[in-house]
Amino acid sequence: MATAKAKRKSSSLLENVKTIVYAGLIAVAVRTVAFEPFNIPSGSMIPTLLVGDYLFVSKYSYGYSRYSLPFSPPLFSGRIFGALPKRGDVAVFKYPRDNSTDYIKRIVGLPGDRIQVRQGQLYINGQLCPRKPEGTYDANDGGIHMVLRLYQETLPNGVKHDILKATDEGEVNNTPEYTVPPGHVFAMGDNRDNSADSRFMNGVGFVPVENLVGRAELLFFSVDAEYPWWQFWEWPFEIRWSRLFTMVH
Repeated sequence: MATAKAKRKSSSLLENVKTIVYAGLIAVAVRTVAFEPFNIPSGSMIPTLLVGDYLFVSKYSYGYSRYSLPFSPPLFSGRIFGALPKRGDVAVFKYPRDNSTDYIKRIVGLPGDRIQVRQGQLYINGQLCPRKPEGTYDANDGGIHMVLRLYQETLPNGVKHDILKATDEGEVNNTPEYTVPPGHVFAMGDNRDNSADSRFMNGVGFVPVENLVGRAELLFFSVDAEYPWWQFWEWPFEIRWSRLFTMVH
């Protein structure tokens, strides 16, 4: 009888291990081919994305590259089932200087596009992307509060999105005209004067299409962590309830 009980326990343990392994494989598969969660650590995409936002990124939107896989193993180059982003997509990509750090920005330029910022305004292929004033915005970036000008910008394909501006002066607001090379895209943050993006050729620069991880789709959680984590009684007041389950656009 003892032997029978031992066999049943061993069989039950084996089944539990198999269940855990299968669940792990399914989770890896989902993260690789479907959706992967990301969080927002900086304010470069305010007001679209806030520090403390958590979102799902669709991995299938632009096809798959080595950067779609956990730890980015060099199993192949290029993209499988590849597709270019649309202007205005908010996309996650690997920082081209180290191919490992995740960045999230808005794609404004596609291969062959001419991109320039003049007096704080975006031009694509010589065409001004008009912006409409929408008042002011109190931006909170890691505890630093700034009152910035809020605009609605319209891209040539009709996509409208909000941007923030502190000034129209300075080097990043008066750039050379960049021509996006083949196989690359041009990315900018919506918080235009507080974003390390493709305007910095010695930094982000042009983003290789291969480095694209996916398109930001859905905010599933958002927290304004003003208090220490151990003050659990403050947690319900830190959650930004109105942002939960909203689409990213």
